[in-house]
Amino acid sequence: MYYILFYKTIKNYVEKRASYRAEHLRRAQEAYDHGDMVMAGALADPADGAILIFKGESAAVAENFAKNDPYVRNGLIESWHVRPWTVVVGGQ
Repeated sequence: MYYILFYKTIKNYVEKRASYRAEHLRRAQEAYDHGDMVMAGALADPADGAILIFKGESAAVAENFAKNDPYVRNGLIESWHVRPWTVVVGGQ
């Protein structure tokens, strides 16, 4: 099953993320390499959120990522939520 983690970022997120970006990207790459994360990226124009797609047995895989993400822990994410995603074209 796929799960989408939606992030809503704070204002000036792009300017404030520098201190946490390396750790955030490292954790994302680890999740991808482990097979938990399928893809992820920030929304643009405006840069007010991000979408991270996970594959797992439950929403816990995405929830655990968010709870331990330095962006969340350090207040760069105003809110986040996870929704199951039923893929009808593509995927594996």
